[in-house]
Amino acid sequence: MDAAGERSLPEPGSQDSRAGDDIEIVVNVGGVRQVLYGDLLSQYPETRLAELMGCLAGGYDTIFSLCDDYDPGKREFYFDRDPDAFKCVIEVYYFGEVHMKKGICPICFKNEMDFWKVDLKFLDDCCKSHLSEKREELEEIARRVQLILDDLGVDSAEGRWRRCQKCVWKFLEKPESSCPARVVAVLSFLLILISSVVMCMGTIPELQVLDADGNRVEHPTLENVETACIGWFTLEYLLRLFSSPNKLHFALSFMNIVDVLAILPFYVSLTLTHLGARMMELTNVQQAVQALRIMRIARIFKLARHSSGLQTLTYALKRSFKELGLLLMYLAVGIFVFSALGYTMEQSHPETLFKSIPQSFWWAIITMTTVGYGDIYPKTTLGKLNAAISFLCGVIAIALPIHPIINNFVRYYNKQRVLETAAKHELELMELNSSSAGDGKVGCSRSDLDSLPPEPIGEEGPSWSSRLKISHSDTFIPLLTEEKHHRTRLQSCK
Repeated sequence: MDAAGERSLPEPGSQDSRAGDDIEIVVNVGGVRQVLYGDLLSQYPETRLAELMGCLAGGYDTIFSLCDDYDPGKREFYFDRDPDAFKCVIEVYYFGEVHMKKGICPICFKNEMDFWKVDLKFLDDCCKSHLSEKREELEEIARRVQLILDDLGVDSAEGRWRRCQKCVWKFLEKPESSCPARVVAVLSFLLILISSVVMCMGTIPELQVLDADGNRVEHPTLENVETACIGWFTLEYLLRLFSSPNKLHFALSFMNIVDVLAILPFYVSLTLTHLGARMMELTNVQQAVQALRIMRIARIFKLARHSSGLQTLTYALKRSFKELGLLLMYLAVGIFVFSALGYTMEQSHPETLFKSIPQSFWWAIITMTTVGYGDIYPKTTLGKLNAAISFLCGVIAIALPIHPIINNFVRYYNKQRVLETAAKHELELMELNSSSAGDGKVGCSRSDLDSLPPEPIGEEGPSWSSRLKISHSDTFIPLLTEEKHHRTRLQSCK
């Protein structure tokens, strides 16, 4: 103990250098100085701060393997790390858990925890969700960058057949890749609209014609247009299936299943019309064909392939299953309660329209959703009061989950724009790094160190290891012109 009566660390390499509960250490993290005691740090001996208590016995090499700098006069350890993140990480010694401060990047905070050797299990669950979300974003950015690189790159080692598949896939799946691909995408979009319009016009009686049996059928011109559209959809699907890199994943994709449902009814109905009459009655064949024609409405969902807005809406609804479930639960409870009350209150009226509680469900649905067809309505005073309360509760029940659903849509839409911008920035950085690779670098990274040749032994002159002074933290120091055997705080703290 010194003259001031405070506990302090002995000199490095001395015999009294030992770790214990009565030892205190002084750390300076990014300019923030803090005194920590051994009894506090010994709770987690595998962490970096706990290892500092016994590092003095190993000399300067052991000290510099744990910190960026050490001042023997002040007996103070220096770290070139984020002080805000350190304030959060240090909480594990006091509270047994770590909370991430708002505004800190989750990935950077994870790197800080890895540096201080604090296990991620001490991170609170609320903060782990942010970390998982950020990891998903980075994986999505990496996936988008890889897709763009795959489109731009041409592997000369691949055969002509494989290159042809890639060209067809890029031509049909990526309209932004070229002007002809954009024209084909617009043409496909217009054919979807034409096919949907033809399907609707075919049900107009004035546009229908009589067949040999006197039944009304679609006009032959409309059928020819329908056949041409189906031929295009079939050719497009087969080409995309032929060029897809993963056939199984392509076949099981939701949008590709929609494509099959839009094409298949035409061929099934055509088969039943020409061959089914031999195996079953003509009436059954006509009913089956009519049912299959109704399935043509599935082709309207093909528009989602060419509309980013519909895709965003679909993903936003997927993220809003909880809110939609709450909405359905509110409505279900209200429908059951108000339909039972309406049935009970209307029984006293001789001309009541509420015949049973299940029949009253329809009245409760159209009342709570403020549709009000008027086919069923209350006639008693209590019934009208019950109706007024029911549609007021319906407005409240519908309005409550709408705001979270809208927030999910806006959040997902903005997230997609951010990810797209981030992917472009990653490509720009990669292009910048590749263009400056031959111009020389001012600094170096960990990957650059791995690519350096081994240090020659027994040769005169300074080697690359003596010319590089690098911090033991994740922040690297620029190249130094002079060889220095000991660090200073200016070298380790920016």
